[in-house]
Amino acid sequence: MLKKAAALFLVCASIALWVSCGTTSSSYLYAAIPGSNEIVVYREDPNSGILTQLVASPVTAGSAVHAIVIHPSKKFLFAVNAGDLPTGDISLFNIAATGDLTEVTPRTPAGTSPTLLAMDAAGSFLYVGNTGSFNISVFAINSTSGALTPVSGSPFPIGMSPINLTLAPSGNFLYVTGAGSGVGAPGLIQAFAVSQGMLTTVPNSPFFTGTSPFGLAIDSTGKYLYTANFGNNSISEFTIQSDGSLQEFANSPIGETYSSPVALFIDKSNKYLYVANEGSANLGAYSIGGDGSLTLLTTSPFATGTQPSFITSDGPGKHLFVGNQTTPVIQSFSLDPTTGTLTSVFSYTVPGTPTSIAVTP
Repeated sequence: MLKKAAALFLVCASIALWVSCGTTSSSYLYAAIPGSNEIVVYREDPNSGILTQLVASPVTAGSAVHAIVIHPSKKFLFAVNAGDLPTGDISLFNIAATGDLTEVTPRTPAGTSPTLLAMDAAGSFLYVGNTGSFNISVFAINSTSGALTPVSGSPFPIGMSPINLTLAPSGNFLYVTGAGSGVGAPGLIQAFAVSQGMLTTVPNSPFFTGTSPFGLAIDSTGKYLYTANFGNNSISEFTIQSDGSLQEFANSPIGETYSSPVALFIDKSNKYLYVANEGSANLGAYSIGGDGSLTLLTTSPFATGTQPSFITSDGPGKHLFVGNQTTPVIQSFSLDPTTGTLTSVFSYTVPGTPTSIAVTP
């Protein structure tokens, strides 16, 4: 229950102090900064979306740390380090109750230039996209220690440099996007059936999509997949079939009014899709129909810092966080669940361009 005393209300309204009003559990936000080989750590006020940097932050990470993901137990954080030699590797960090990180060594070898991460909802398997060796490394996760063990057949060749990857909510299918051959060529979506972490190509894969499909998202029902096509300012829409294959909508792709869409995010309610438009310095927002169709919100777009490059949310889905490139900041937004409208809360300067954000569930 919210406290009604005026003095406490004023404290809760202050952005200078951490006070949890109405919600007592703490959330923590982690951002990978490859330019300085660090991970920045913040405590999030779950009511206001305000961030407070921890005293021990930033934390030293591997060379060119690029993507991070948090285990559903909230005990472990995994990070891929694209610059560690002779090939890239994966760092395991223990997460303390205070949100602080402690790295567990040695690091686990991955493929060449690992830059992408995905994890199934149960936290049983970790998927690593290796942009330099054109393959996907898959590891079983020890639920007690967080230790990683390669699954049989890993790494799995995919025949292209992955630019994004995501799992279906069921964990039964993995989708990986890549650029086509030649300037302006259609992009590709490789689809894999997943069994105990092992990958098998889905029939008729790969599937064509728009040019340079950097953005990739699947709705929470596992019925619809979307790509943000950086090269031709569009969003492609697909139905996911029972065997994991993709069927593109008749009116897909839909053209974007804004420039250079680079990332997609579907909110926790599964009602809205947000698009980071790098060239327009904004977020576009669409309502998602029962048939997966997209309708641009009349309140859209929402201004961001320069070159927004990715989007995520906190566990309850009350706040979105956007990483911006040219002026390195993380921007916090509150989300109105009835309209999808975003309101900027605050912007936080970070030591360099953030490439990934993860928030404790």
